[in-house]
Amino acid sequence: MPEKRSKASPMVKIATWNINSVRLRAQQVGRFLIEQEPDVLCLQEIKTVAELFPYDAFNALGYTHHAVHGQKGYHGVATISRIPLREVSRHDWQDNGEARHVGVELLGPGNGMILENVYIPAGGDIPDREANAKFGQKLDFLERMTRWAEKVERPTLIVGDFNIAPLECDVYDHKALLKVVSHTPLEVETLTRFADAHGWVDLGRKHIPAPERNWTWWSYRTYWQEKDRGRRLDHMWASPELAAQSTSHRIVEETRRWEQPSDHVPLITEFAL
Repeated sequence: MPEKRSKASPMVKIATWNINSVRLRAQQVGRFLIEQEPDVLCLQEIKTVAELFPYDAFNALGYTHHAVHGQKGYHGVATISRIPLREVSRHDWQDNGEARHVGVELLGPGNGMILENVYIPAGGDIPDREANAKFGQKLDFLERMTRWAEKVERPTLIVGDFNIAPLECDVYDHKALLKVVSHTPLEVETLTRFADAHGWVDLGRKHIPAPERNWTWWSYRTYWQEKDRGRRLDHMWASPELAAQSTSHRIVEETRRWEQPSDHVPLITEFAL
């Protein structure tokens, strides 16, 4: 059961989900909002321009505050909330105009929390910058994020699809995936530099310690075969002072079994602020 809210210590529930087309799966997002009741939901890979975002469906459920950074057919991020918010930033860490980030400040319960919603590039199939430009773009994206993180001064939560499983236990077979994009040593090293730049706390592993199973993504090619070949690609990381106020974290894996699901599942963290 979710913890009760109190005036002295308001609980704020933040969720993140790579939805892999919000217009295609708006009904699933609505079901998730009804069943899980997050205060804020950060979506990645919405694959639509802001003008075509399904605002009405979410407004009807009480999620009347939005920050949408979209583009046609690809990428895109959106933060929807029943708590008032204001958009504060859109960083172009891809350095090519792609819609992969939006930052907001919460104005109601959780007043002052900075919430960064990011969709890091997948990086293609070949883990070699020279042979695969997309892999180089992914590494450069992370380096730009790292330079930004060095200057973060306010308590911040950064969430989204990082497209990297950093720990050996974050994939179904560490040795088999060492040369597979999302789990290569170079990607892990680059993500570690980002973590160290601000002292980010990985909430997934704070509340579900390694080596416990903690996967957020399963390939469409294998999940239907009931092969549990998962990876932990989605993350919620917090500034140390904000991480200390997190009370729970969980993965909503049942969404992966819904009809025509996203290949990612949602994460939820609760904070006593």
